[in-house]
Amino acid sequence: MAQVRFTADVVVTCDTDNSVYAPGVVDAVDGRVAWVGSPDDAPEISDTVTVDNVGGLIMPGLVNAHCHTPMTLVRGSGDGLPLHRWLTEAMWPREGRMTPADAWWGMTLGSAEMLLAGVTTSCEMYLFEDAVVDAARASGARLAMTPGVVAALHPSGSDRSGEIAEFFSRHHDPAGRVTVGVAPHSAYDLGVDAVVNLADLARSLNTVLHLHLAETREESAELEASFGCSVTRILYDQGVFEGRVLAAHCVWVDTTDINLLAANGVAVAHCPISNMKLGSGIAPLAAMRDAGVTVAYGTDGPASNDSLDLWEEVKMGALLARAHSLDSTLITAVETLSMATRYSAAAVGLDDTGCLIPGNALDMIRIDLDQSTFVPVTDIDELLAHLAWSGSSRKVTDVWVAGEKVVADGEVLTVDTERAVAEVRERALRLAGA
Repeated sequence: MAQVRFTADVVVTCDTDNSVYAPGVVDAVDGRVAWVGSPDDAPEISDTVTVDNVGGLIMPGLVNAHCHTPMTLVRGSGDGLPLHRWLTEAMWPREGRMTPADAWWGMTLGSAEMLLAGVTTSCEMYLFEDAVVDAARASGARLAMTPGVVAALHPSGSDRSGEIAEFFSRHHDPAGRVTVGVAPHSAYDLGVDAVVNLADLARSLNTVLHLHLAETREESAELEASFGCSVTRILYDQGVFEGRVLAAHCVWVDTTDINLLAANGVAVAHCPISNMKLGSGIAPLAAMRDAGVTVAYGTDGPASNDSLDLWEEVKMGALLARAHSLDSTLITAVETLSMATRYSAAAVGLDDTGCLIPGNALDMIRIDLDQSTFVPVTDIDELLAHLAWSGSSRKVTDVWVAGEKVVADGEVLTVDTERAVAEVRERALRLAGA
């Protein structure tokens, strides 16, 4: 039984009490947290326990609740186009040329990028799911894989259900690092009936249904005119929200829609950078949180962000909400950090990561506090403010996933990043038709 004691200048747990210990201790046994607290209260340990005086600040790894990471292969394509034209003119033509090997390298490079930023888990909506899982396993990252269903390839969605169920049986492992969900792209793309059928599949597997919802004002206009109500209400009326649902974006939702999401336990992946880049709008973050919706952060794909650094969402999501509401008291530093950790983990269906508490997986990052943006610190509130508003990925020095060290001194230990960059660069040229 491998036991390690980590001691740090600060431990930010992101637990439900927002506990912070300065200094702090995290005890781990076999890749799971055994104890967290102040050194003065720490249990006695034997001589066989490894003591790692890491210093700095340790906290849970961030959880990217909505992403299409293999799109590192098409990063920057179609810049300046609105969503529909961006998809049809820039993304889908290139992705139509993609192979499983392309997706593997795209995921590999993106996984390394996320680990370097302290993102230990991502929830992926994509095709080539076997390649994505293989790449994540090789990098050591935690993965919530939700195989995508899109109308261009799966018009009814039904021809994908069997594949997803079989994939689920092979890869879903809540005790390990890979879980599997179901991902219909959207009601406007697939149609309502296909989404309903895939929601039934997700419920039968007792897993997460992951879909895009109300991302732009125009996308569901035809559906809404046909049904006479919002797309959120349409899916509610059709029973789609009866299972565990993760809805990405939810920019164009009103008070009634928000109440439906909250009453049915639908989690929302808020992607503010992507929404701004595509001109989609500003999601009503404060209103959703006030209604009791679990709101997580996602980067969206690296072609619509164009970064996989979730720290940008931590800062921009909260500040957009303040600017939109003309209220500087909204979304505190602690709250925005929790949205990238504890709430994001809950949103993607993981109940043993996202905070440093006994029993959870040791998904943990170390941040160097010896930086000008962490000066001064006269109390803990100031430190948390620095972490939320100044804590970019350049401060992340070390990363552990399930107790395994995957980043050390700012270098990924599990990925040949030089080769990954070269592979993605070459494959991207082919996808572009160059």
